[in-house]
Amino acid sequence: MTGSEVPHSFRLAYVPGVTPTKWVRIWNERLPDVPLALVQVSPAESFGALRGGDADAGLVRLPVDRTDLSAIPLYTETTVVVIPKDHLVAAVEEITTADLSDEIVLHPLDDTLDWEKLPGRPAFERPETTADAIELVAAGIGVLVVPQSLARLHHRKDLTYRPVTDAPESRVALSWRQEDTTPDLVEEFIGIVRGRTVNSTRGRGGPTPPQPKAKRAEAGGAAKRKPAAAGKSGGRTGGKAGGKNPRGGAGGAKGAKSTPKRGKPRSR
Repeated sequence: MTGSEVPHSFRLAYVPGVTPTKWVRIWNERLPDVPLALVQVSPAESFGALRGGDADAGLVRLPVDRTDLSAIPLYTETTVVVIPKDHLVAAVEEITTADLSDEIVLHPLDDTLDWEKLPGRPAFERPETTADAIELVAAGIGVLVVPQSLARLHHRKDLTYRPVTDAPESRVALSWRQEDTTPDLVEEFIGIVRGRTVNSTRGRGGPTPPQPKAKRAEAGGAAKRKPAAAGKSGGRTGGKAGGKNPRGGAGGAKGAKSTPKRGKPRSR
C-alpha cells in the first residue's frame, strides 16, 4: 500500500462491555502510519454504523444479519445476575434461572440476551437502558441478568453478581461490510484479534524471509573424513595387517596360508 493509498485512519466501532484496548495497542505497534479511531455505539446503533460507513469494522454482539455484513465470532461471555450485596443469592457461587422465580427480573430495552422466556416476575415497565436497570437494582426494585462484561462496566460498591448457569449467553463478534472499502486493513485487524504474528503471510508487510541455517563448521566435517591417528585404533589395525600372525608367522596377513616346512626325504 503506497503512501497515497493509506487511509487517514481505521475506524473501529465497539459496543458497551467490549474492551478493545489490547487489540488497539497491537495495531498501533504494527501499523503506526494508520491511526485507529474508536467509535463507541449502542448495540442498536452498531450495525447502522457499519452500513452507513461510520465505522470500517465493529466489535458487536451476535446475531449479525449476513445479508450485507460479514462476521467472525470471537468469544462467548458468561451470563450473571446483578444483585444487592445483602441479597440471599450473594451467599452462593452460582444459580439457575429457576432460583429467580420469585424475583422481579428487569428487562431493559437494550438487553443483549436472546430470551425465549424471561425468568422471574416482570416489572411494570421496562427500563430504557442497562444503566437505568442497574440503578433500579441498587434501589432494591429487582435484579438484572446481563453478560458479565456489562456487570463489570456498571460496577457499584453496593452491588455484586453471580453466574447463571442456564441463561442465554452473549457472543461477541468482529463484523464489517461485505462490500468493504478497506479490505486490507480489515484483514489486518482480523489477524490481530485472531492472534496472528507480525510475520503472518496475510499481513501488510508479509512474512519475514526465512534465515539460512548455519552451516556446520568445516573442521567438524573434515573430522569425519580424517583417517584415524596412530594409537589405540591404529595399533589394532597395524597388528592385523603387519604384525605377528599367530598362525602364519611374522608378516603374514590374517587368514593367509603359511609356507609348509620341509621334512626329510623318504627312503626308497
